[in-house]
Amino acid sequence: MDAAPAHPAATVLLVRDRPGGVEVYLQRRPRRFGFAGGLWVYPGGRVDHSDRHPAIDPHWSGPPPDAWARRLGVDIHTARGYVVAACRELLEEAGVLLAHPAAATEDLDVARRDLLAGARNLAQVVEDLDVGLDTSLLRYWAWWLTPEAEPRRFDTRFFVAQVPAGASVIPHANEVVEEMWVQAPVDGVMLPPTYYTLRDVVAFGSAAAVLHAGVDRRVDRVLPVVDGSEIVLPWDERYPLPPGT
Repeated sequence: MDAAPAHPAATVLLVRDRPGGVEVYLQRRPRRFGFAGGLWVYPGGRVDHSDRHPAIDPHWSGPPPDAWARRLGVDIHTARGYVVAACRELLEEAGVLLAHPAAATEDLDVARRDLLAGARNLAQVVEDLDVGLDTSLLRYWAWWLTPEAEPRRFDTRFFVAQVPAGASVIPHANEVVEEMWVQAPVDGVMLPPTYYTLRDVVAFGSAAAVLHAGVDRRVDRVLPVVDGSEIVLPWDERYPLPPGT
C-alpha cells in the first residue's frame, strides 16, 4: 500500500539562557487531540495556504524568501510557507511574534485572537501592526518526516529562535494543558523528533551558541521506520513508541 502524503508543517524550538545552560520551551497537548495527544511538543502545526502567499513579502524583515528557499532546498513558494507557518504558530500557541520593531502587548493579544479565529492571516497582522516579520531571528535546525507506515503524516521543518527581549511566553489555553522549560529530554512522553532535536539543542552552552550553530548547520531528512512497538532511526538507534501513538 502506498504511503499517505506528508503534509508540510513547521515547528519552533524557543530557547533562552538560564544557569546551567540553554532551556527549551515545551507544551503538553490535550489527550483528546488526535495527533501527539498527551505528549510534550514545541509550538507548531501545518502550513496553511495563506502562509505561502506573497502578500507578506513587503512586511518581511531579515533573510528574504529566496534565501530561505536556498537554505531549505525548496522553491520560494514552499519556503515562504514553512517560515511564515513557523512564525504564525509561535504567535498562536506561545504568544511570541518574531518582528521588528516589537509590537505592544495589547496589540499582540488582539492579533493572536484574530489569527486563531481566522479573522486575519499573518500578513494582515504584521501590516496592521506596522512591523516587519523578522526572519533573522529564526534558524533552520532539522527536517523530519513521519514514518511511511503511519496514516497521518507530516513533512516538518524544525526551526530555533531565542525568546525576544521583553517578550512573554503565554500558551494558548485551548491547545495546551501544561508548559515547561527544560534542559534535558523527557523520556517516554514525546515523539522522536521532539526528543532528538531537544537533545541536540540542550548540548549547547547558550542560546547564542545554538543560533550560531544554526547558521550553516547541515540538515538532512530524517525518515524513521516503525518496527512493532519501536521506531527505528536512520542511524540504527531505536526509540519506543510513546503510549497512545
